[in-house]
Amino acid sequence: MKYIDEFRDGALARKLARTIAMEADPARTYRLMEFCGGHTHAIYRYGVQDLMPDNLKFVHGPGCPVCVLPMARIDQAIAMAVEHGVTLCTYGDLMRVPASERQSLLKAKAGGADIRMIYSTQDALAIARRDRERQVVLFAIGFETTTPPTAVALKVARAEGLGNFSVFCNHVLTPPALKTILASAGPDGVQLDGILGPSHVSTIIGSRPYEFVPAAFAKPVVIAGFEPLDVMQSTLMLVRQINAHRCTVENQYTRAVNRDGNAKAQALMDEVFAVRERFEWRGLGYLPSSALRLADAYADFDAEQRFSVAPGQGKEIKGCECPSVLRGTMEPTDCKLFGTVCTPENPMGACMVSSEGACAAYWSYGRFRKKGSEPIMQKGSDPFLGAA
Repeated sequence: MKYIDEFRDGALARKLARTIAMEADPARTYRLMEFCGGHTHAIYRYGVQDLMPDNLKFVHGPGCPVCVLPMARIDQAIAMAVEHGVTLCTYGDLMRVPASERQSLLKAKAGGADIRMIYSTQDALAIARRDRERQVVLFAIGFETTTPPTAVALKVARAEGLGNFSVFCNHVLTPPALKTILASAGPDGVQLDGILGPSHVSTIIGSRPYEFVPAAFAKPVVIAGFEPLDVMQSTLMLVRQINAHRCTVENQYTRAVNRDGNAKAQALMDEVFAVRERFEWRGLGYLPSSALRLADAYADFDAEQRFSVAPGQGKEIKGCECPSVLRGTMEPTDCKLFGTVCTPENPMGACMVSSEGACAAYWSYGRFRKKGSEPIMQKGSDPFLGAA
């Protein structure tokens, strides 16, 4: 691994931008979906979109696990804390995500529920160890990246006999979501020419699981790192594939990803989890085989079985276009609530709350405060100067 500054070098960025502009065919458009919310934030934090030719557009995907979690699952978690009196442990991004009836985990905590923000699964285990008379539930969430730590926590809980620890599992799988988006492409769906594949997810599952994309949908995929030069180099790789009418999975993020992924992490996941028949994603609906549950061997640690709460039907806040943003069919600034009613201080949807949400990216870096406005950073300026 080289120094991180090398992946944010302004001179290299300008050189890559010139190469992309030179090789992009002016007679066509390039619509490239960055699946990960981390890519979206890199693109807008460093002004990558501003460095692209006018006929190349980044399309935001559903790669934010907080954003794709449906309201009904947050409602269930709140009900566990309120109705069953458990200590619910969760990550910071989830605390302010709107649930039904303008509720949230933070508001439930203010109302007296024992809901605690943690930084890792080990924090939840520590809470369970300190008070074994108290039921502690880990609100587990994330793509394949964060699934192994949850598996480790479950194995530790079993080894230590922590009978007061359980997991409310909301881990979801990346390939089924990508397949759904590509299958919906058409006049009423998102139009895509290529995919910037997930970074951290791919360190776990490898690049092999995305080989269905060129095979079944004739779209190229490039596994892209999260730094701005990673994104730009991956964009150039996609442009070259598209120009040459090639469709394959390429790996730009070779310093962290290989074709087969992390075999040890995969084995751990296979031991502790099983694939759900279907699971609801915000914006995408119920997708088959797209999420994980606890394996039968760990069923006694399953909070859904231990604390029965009837799943409800979450209702999106009227006017919030978060589901459309997650499908890639709408930009945050197309939403009438963006920047008016919906701000980070008063979020109407998860896309404005999460640190990986597309709406949060647009707002945080001040580029599109209202529809039709010019970016603060004009084309031709150097977005890398002064970048943190």
